Amino acid sequence: MQKGKLPVHVGLIMDGNGRWAKRRLMPRSSGHKHGMNRMIALAEHAKKRGIKYLTAYTLSTENLSRPKDELDGLFDLFRNYFTENVKKLYAENSAVRIIGDVDALPEDIARLLKEGEKNSPANAEFTMVFAINYGGRAEIINAVNRAIERGEKTDAAGFEKLLYTGGLPEPDLIIRTGGELRLSNFLTYQSAYSELYFTDVLFPDFTDEEFDKAIESYCSRERRFGKV
Repeated sequence: MQKGKLPVHVGLIMDGNGRWAKRRLMPRSSGHKHGMNRMIALAEHAKKRGIKYLTAYTLSTENLSRPKDELDGLFDLFRNYFTENVKKLYAENSAVRIIGDVDALPEDIARLLKEGEKNSPANAEFTMVFAINYGGRAEIINAVNRAIERGEKTDAAGFEKLLYTGGLPEPDLIIRTGGELRLSNFLTYQSAYSELYFTDVLFPDFTDEEFDKAIESYCSRERRFGKV
């Protein structure tokens, strides 16, 4: 790979945890646990490869309509493993950023997430972004309402500061595992010129080597941003 062509920011739609578990006659919660472990390991690998930002679509606004027992299992994963995994990131000089409407989550979960972000090391080499209770359309509507409240016209640069991702670079590459060929309301505004990579591999099986295949695909492309 040519280092100069590496993506700075990679978005990750981690699809297939439930199907991975079902194929092994395991509860869906087991798939989510394996997916969480894979996500943290993948963040460490991405940092070593020279990626600066990795945004993981951890929980969408639509996911909140899933059965209560599955949501309870997901929230318990955060309660039991989030702080432990975040400390692993801190030890690697990595920061944590949270995007989404976390205040709509259970109070203890929201507190965990905010503390993880607040306690991140300064001047970190890498940032792990968790998109939790996140939806691209809701993000845009929220930003529009904030602009209206200010009573001022805004340009693209000003509008981008009102998004949950304010201050983050746009994703150069978005990867989706699990075989579906859509973005599912992920980084709707920010992905206008993102390169896309889809794979049939279910997320718990999405190894470092599979991640490298996506990076190699990105590096082989010529990005023109609408120009000749």
